[in-house]
Amino acid sequence: MTATTSPQLGQIHALLAERGYDVSEPAADILKITEVQSGVSLQAVLQGEIMFFSLPCITVPEASITPEIMGLMLAANNGISTSYFQLHEAAPGSITITLNNFCKLQNMGPDDEDDILSCVHFLMVDVISAKQLLADLKG
Repeated sequence: MTATTSPQLGQIHALLAERGYDVSEPAADILKITEVQSGVSLQAVLQGEIMFFSLPCITVPEASITPEIMGLMLAANNGISTSYFQLHEAAPGSITITLNNFCKLQNMGPDDEDDILSCVHFLMVDVISAKQLLADLKG
């Protein structure tokens, strides 16, 4: 484990590593979390007392993001029950679609640990539906 800018980040790193995730710290207040068996990775960023989790799904030409695709991503019955999509400019003319979640940390007790583990788990589950939903997009 590398030096962190906050004791909380070190605790989160240790918690996830204890649960079998491969965890690294590519920059201050950022964790890269990889589910070892699947190889699926997500990023976690600690900002104050909020931990933001983001899992890249696909990068596509901007023109691929049609109103129909946006409708599917926003639909209440799309199979994504606990996470949400965001669009990020990747390179000129390209968009990366990410699946996201967050939790508010309080005292790094059992409730916070459960929230962190739940956010990661929900993203790992929701990405299966997200990839099916986005399968017709050409990356």
